[in-house]
Amino acid sequence: MSHDSNTNQNKSQDTVYHHDEAENRPRHSQHDDEVLSEANLSSYWRANIKVLATLLGAWAFVSFICGIVLGDWLDQFRLGGFPLGFWFTQQGAMLCFVVIIFIYHFWMQRIERTHGVDDDYENPAAQANKD
Repeated sequence: MSHDSNTNQNKSQDTVYHHDEAENRPRHSQHDDEVLSEANLSSYWRANIKVLATLLGAWAFVSFICGIVLGDWLDQFRLGGFPLGFWFTQQGAMLCFVVIIFIYHFWMQRIERTHGVDDDYENPAAQANKD
């Protein structure tokens, strides 16, 4: 009976996840052992919310204001032979959305690097500290 209880204890200890022993594990990053301070975390989220508010505002302007509200007024101008209001509703909004996605990606990369939470960026100062 004591043999079974020892086996159960060993099994429970074996089920603990250890990053270095796992199969198909992601590579370590320089941020694995770092913890963000409360002030840095707050600053990161403020910057994140600013990005989201700005880009959602641009999305709303392009899709609703230019495409729907100002569509008739914009039709007096032409782009590529088409009325501008029509162009925004049919093609311009989609192209702007793609541009917004790229802007979001690069803006968030910069914010993550600034706050030290970007796993893809190899910080030279962090590499020097490791050696």
